[in-house]
Amino acid sequence: MIERTLVLIKPDGVQRKVTGEIITRFEKVGVKIIGMKMMWIDNDFSKKHYKEHVEKPFYPGLEAMITEGPVVAMVLEGVHVIEIIRKIVGATEPHKAAPGTIRGDYAHVSAEYANTKNMSVKNLVHASGTKQEAEAEIELWFKPEELHSYKTVHDVHTL
Repeated sequence: MIERTLVLIKPDGVQRKVTGEIITRFEKVGVKIIGMKMMWIDNDFSKKHYKEHVEKPFYPGLEAMITEGPVVAMVLEGVHVIEIIRKIVGATEPHKAAPGTIRGDYAHVSAEYANTKNMSVKNLVHASGTKQEAEAEIELWFKPEELHSYKTVHDVHTL
């Protein structure tokens, strides 16, 4: 039941200075940060992360967005963490995200509008969608020695 997931605060989230607020939302529900770093990714790394989208027509905008500034990458751990984080993050298209979610509170642009401007949707964060995706993404973004094990007060109450 205890899972790990990858979360990225994308360049638009970093540039808008909502990194701390986003991290706080994860910590408030008892999710544990076991790895975190800031990095500026290049086009080659973008192709590895978004490998399933490289041949799609929207990929160039996606690559331009993810490489336009630094990214905060985190590995989060907790019970049902993949599902919980996806709920906290909200729908991929910000205009469909519920109020109270990260995207619902901090973004609003639709894919349709972004396409008219020839840009990628600025949706602040990426969160792994499945256990398999999380495992592959964590392996891509983090070395094993960059992940840490420790106890928190939540461990005492949930384990």
